[in-house]
Amino acid sequence: MANFGGQNEFYSSGDNSYNFDMPEFDQELDFQNFENTQTSVPPNYDLNYANTNSSGMSSFYDPSAYSQNAYDQSDKRFKAGGSVGNDFEDEPPLLEELGINPNHIFQKTLAVLNPMRGADQQILQDTDMAGPLVFCLALGGFLLLSGKVTFSYIYGIGVMGSIAFYCLLSLMASQANVTFGAVVSVLGYCLLPMVVLSGVNVLITIQGTVGLIVAAVCIFWCSLSASKLFVTAYSMDHQQVLIAYPCALLYGVFALITIF
Repeated sequence: MANFGGQNEFYSSGDNSYNFDMPEFDQELDFQNFENTQTSVPPNYDLNYANTNSSGMSSFYDPSAYSQNAYDQSDKRFKAGGSVGNDFEDEPPLLEELGINPNHIFQKTLAVLNPMRGADQQILQDTDMAGPLVFCLALGGFLLLSGKVTFSYIYGIGVMGSIAFYCLLSLMASQANVTFGAVVSVLGYCLLPMVVLSGVNVLITIQGTVGLIVAAVCIFWCSLSASKLFVTAYSMDHQQVLIAYPCALLYGVFALITIF
């Protein structure tokens, strides 16, 4: 049994009876009227931050960021910067990074084949090792076809001769700086007539009189080309004969290895 009019409420359920003291709700709710007026905004208040918080998760998605125009603008900005593309385009060729210049190789080879032909001084001072390495391997390969394993002799005599010529040219040259790499490069390129002689030796035997004459011509050819290139590279005027004599001794050793 419940009494809602008074302060007490009596509830009966079976054998148990409960009596609850209920407070009176005599207070009236006072509802205030809120007028929709414009309030002042503090000067340091960020409206964008307020709009972002009020918008919820929808603020993290911007449909315009995934449009075609956005991609076009980003592509234009990337091309305008062009840091990666320009670096890739400005990189030197692979042969130049490896120190191989086909133009220099061709010019030096022509200078060896034609000793009377002029050559650029800067090209002759270049420390190009690609041509000498190829000519040394070709000389050793032809001698190997002739039944002679002389790779160690070629490299050993070549290194000793290069050191001796570097010391000699350093004492004789006064107007240019002699570098060991340039000396090795010139001596290596001038091995080309010896490579031709070793190739002829594969086909026919050159141990007779004719072979000795051909070997002497090749020695003269090598020494004339080397002395001409050294004189041009280091501005050693009127000293070609002095340089040609040690060149003839060095290439004479290679000729002996080729013939015998």
